Amino acid sequence: MAKFKKTAKKSARTSKASAQQAEQLSRTLSESAQQVWLAGVGAFSRAQTEGTKLFEALIKEGLKLEKNALKFAGGQADAVRGAVENKVGQARERATDTWDRLEKVFEDRVQRALIKLGVPGRDDLAELTRKVDTLTAELRKQGGKAAPRKTAKAVKKPAARKTRSTPVS
Repeated sequence: MAKFKKTAKKSARTSKASAQQAEQLSRTLSESAQQVWLAGVGAFSRAQTEGTKLFEALIKEGLKLEKNALKFAGGQADAVRGAVENKVGQARERATDTWDRLEKVFEDRVQRALIKLGVPGRDDLAELTRKVDTLTAELRKQGGKAAPRKTAKAVKKPAARKTRSTPVS
């Protein structure tokens, strides 16, 4: 029985110590919770008073950053615009050169086709005009007397013009 009393005393002491530890832990947790609550209330109060100032400071900083970004982007946009205009100019020159060459080839082929068909060219018409002018001048010298008219049967048709046979490429 003596043993039982000793064990009971020990367990009573241990349970008293445990209760004290639990009570102390409870107090510590309560105090910590109270401090967290007070810190939150203090942060809220400070945010109310300094929040407007902080918000305005953030707006100013954002404006500065935006201005710098626009300045940088504007410079880059000018460089890109210049490069694009340069490339467009080169493409335009190439297209013009190609168009001129195509036009020249087309004119050459049309000219060859007209020659093959026997259509008089610019030089032929100029020669014919010169001959008509010469004949008109000769007629005026003779005093405007026209040569006797021949009938339609007596007038010979001019010989067909010889054409060059050059292959069309």
